[in-house]
Amino acid sequence: MAGVTDNYPLDAPSPYPAAEIARAWQRERPGTPTDSIEIVTPLWRLAKLFADDRRRVLADAGVDPATLDLLSVLRRAGTPYELSTRELARRTLVTAGAISQRVARAEDSGLVARRAADDGSRAVLVALTQAGHDLIERTVDQVLTRESELVASLSPDGRAQLAAQLQQLLDEVARVARKPS
Repeated sequence: MAGVTDNYPLDAPSPYPAAEIARAWQRERPGTPTDSIEIVTPLWRLAKLFADDRRRVLADAGVDPATLDLLSVLRRAGTPYELSTRELARRTLVTAGAISQRVARAEDSGLVARRAADDGSRAVLVALTQAGHDLIERTVDQVLTRESELVASLSPDGRAQLAAQLQQLLDEVARVARKPS
């Protein structure tokens, strides 16, 4: 990643270690809580680096992140690779309006097909087309292989431990973030 620039905002994360940032805030604003900086700052930087790298891989594959997300959710659903728009919104963590836009773009590209549910409800079902299935099959290997390369410096035990700690942190932050501050 070093030396790669494409004019994307924040392409070069700050070289300052999080501990240095925390010390500077402690010096400048004694008493301000800085214990989160050495966790949150590296997570933000990693998220940015992972997102930028994924964006480049997807650009090379000719697919945008939102479309990949939609196609991935449908593919992981299993045969017949079909879900309601409500379930797609729930699984992708986006609004119904955003899912509608994603589905419309993917349908225009021939990657998914929409149809009314057979149960008489107003539900709309979205299914992968053969072109969508082919695209996700090609792309998921590229993305996951690349992301596996990015975490290859961690041992299998280290990966399992980090995954467990990140899930624990994610669960707790989601719980606390729902409460008013």
